[in-house]
Amino acid sequence: MIVVKIGGSAGVNLEAVCDDAASLVRGGQRLVLVHGGSDATNTLARSLGTPQRTITSPSGHQSRRTDRETLAVFQMACRGMLNQKIVELLQARGVNAVGLSGMDGRLWEGERKKAIRSVEGTRTVIIRDDYSGNVERVNAGLLRTLLEAGYTPVVSPPGISTEHEPINVDADRAAAATAAALGAESLLLLSNVRGLLSAFPDESTLIERVDRAGIEHAASIAQGRMKKKVLGAADALVGGVRRVVIGDARSPGSISRALSGEGTVFS
Repeated sequence: MIVVKIGGSAGVNLEAVCDDAASLVRGGQRLVLVHGGSDATNTLARSLGTPQRTITSPSGHQSRRTDRETLAVFQMACRGMLNQKIVELLQARGVNAVGLSGMDGRLWEGERKKAIRSVEGTRTVIIRDDYSGNVERVNAGLLRTLLEAGYTPVVSPPGISTEHEPINVDADRAAAATAAALGAESLLLLSNVRGLLSAFPDESTLIERVDRAGIEHAASIAQGRMKKKVLGAADALVGGVRRVVIGDARSPGSISRALSGEGTVFS
């Protein structure tokens, strides 16, 4: 059992990823695919004229400001567009894929954050109308049922809150929670770079191996979205996943290459 998270940034080669996924499934490998939709959301928001804002936490983590209007755009981009595109590509390659959001069957459930602290200039403000949260429970039984029946699940945000609201959840960390809940052998986090770079964007500075003792340092040097991938790797290892690989989704064979250890391996 392998959980593969397909990055939502520009540059990811969906056709090539789906080629490789289909080859592995036809060879008997069971896969759960998870994806985000940051670039698709930004593109759709621009076309709709919906302003996008970023929240910066006091610790420096950045996330999308998700009010109700932005949440609707996020749902359209992730579930309505990108998820169905991946299902289409897999079906065309002979894989009986099923598209799901984290809301379906309460697949990804967690508390909605009631208050978020955001640094704006020299001030720290409290935001109370944001629809975001973390995945605290995974409906692994639903995924196992689909897998045992021969389907390949393709899962995207949003998740669902304990109060039945859609919530924006980070797809890397949701993939980590999913891998842990399923007892997956490996979690592959595919992105638009070779892996974790010590001097981003210089791809010659790839860090090939990170052990548990080095995760804190790895998180401190990660830039932008890569920080969430490192945190997701840490979550998965704590949850019992034996190996996490941050790999490159820009060229053919991305899943197979990550499985062979190409990229940054956390173990």
